[in-house]
Amino acid sequence: MLKILGKSTSINVRKVLWTCAEIGLPFEQEEWGSGVRSTDVDEFRALNPNAMVPVILDGPVVLWESNTICRYLATLHGRTDLLPSDALGRARVEQWMDWQIAELNPAWSYAFMALVRRSPEHTDPVAIAAGVQRWNRHLRLLDEHLAKAGGHAAGPHFTLADIVLGLSVNRWLLTPMERPSLPAIAAYAERLRERPGYLRYAGNGVP
Repeated sequence: MLKILGKSTSINVRKVLWTCAEIGLPFEQEEWGSGVRSTDVDEFRALNPNAMVPVILDGPVVLWESNTICRYLATLHGRTDLLPSDALGRARVEQWMDWQIAELNPAWSYAFMALVRRSPEHTDPVAIAAGVQRWNRHLRLLDEHLAKAGGHAAGPHFTLADIVLGLSVNRWLLTPMERPSLPAIAAYAERLRERPGYLRYAGNGVP
């Protein structure tokens, strides 16, 4: 059986958990990560030298990096609805998955650590304000895209892109900060709430 290593409060672990829910894939989970079980040990670094969650063990297969794991599982189980097999369709999905992890995640990092995690290393009010501004700017971009995309990130149908973006949108909505009114984002969040995987994993632990 598939084994997922990572704590349920991690947004990146929740990507994999939600993907499994969409596929209907059973799994075992071991809680690893800060505050639970340190990944900075030889046992874990042998699986992922970055000492980061999630990691999956699928028989002899060991994989890390959350978006890669989601793509692997969808492809392995033939879920072309989640990740199309044609080149352009797949690229549309992967484009937004890559944007989430390369552009959106760095935008919210400082503000989230300050406002939600209350990290003592993230207390600079100027940096917090700049982080909130960057975060809102990226969500405005996503709002504009969703308004013309047909309901979901890669078009009219739900895909892996909506798993990774949906979790990020949930985090933005639940973080205590000033945010603009973005109607396409609000409608998108309501559509995602119709999915059992979102209801189970989107708000798991801290936002």
